[in-house]
Amino acid sequence: MKIVIADDHAVVRSGFAMIINFQDDMEVVATAADGIEAYKMVSKHRPDILLMDLSMPPGESGLIATAKINEDFPETKILILTMYDDEEYLFHVLKNGARGYVLKNSPDEQLVSAIRMVHQGGIYIHPQIATSLVREFINKDQRVDESNPYQLLSTREIEILPLVAKGYGNKEIAEMLHISVKTVEAHKAKLMDKLNLKTRPELVEYALKKKLLDF
Repeated sequence: MKIVIADDHAVVRSGFAMIINFQDDMEVVATAADGIEAYKMVSKHRPDILLMDLSMPPGESGLIATAKINEDFPETKILILTMYDDEEYLFHVLKNGARGYVLKNSPDEQLVSAIRMVHQGGIYIHPQIATSLVREFINKDQRVDESNPYQLLSTREIEILPLVAKGYGNKEIAEMLHISVKTVEAHKAKLMDKLNLKTRPELVEYALKKKLLDF
């Protein structure tokens, strides 16, 4: 099977490529450093599997790129690589078209198994968060209350939230995401309102609690 790896760290890309190329039935045909490059590599190589990191600033994030690639190249199955272990973030990933979710600190054999499972048409969920995921699905018909406003955030708001928390200005975020400053300001205002936050320190504290800052 043909595989593309998208991650903003060259060492991570090389490490995963070594693991994958060691398998008799897998080959890494290209790598990418951000979401925009990932889209280009998928368009060029039409891989069976795309391993996609979620947090790849500067450039387009994996979350936004996942939605675009899933829409334009549905034959490529997307497996997310991330340090996030929050089940709510997982829901946004799956809603955007990903077929699985693997934590970067997983053993090599777990990554390989996840790739094979997704390639065969299955959906891979990391065992560490499977229980929480099942609980969320059981309660999926319940209305979102004020104690869980994160579920109300849009994909773009979720993408902007950690960038604001890390201290990037509106202009910097606009350049990273290839959108206008006014668009950033609008999304920022909406997410602050939805989360009932007033200041950046409050936003930083919230992002830390949600494990959205992978320093």
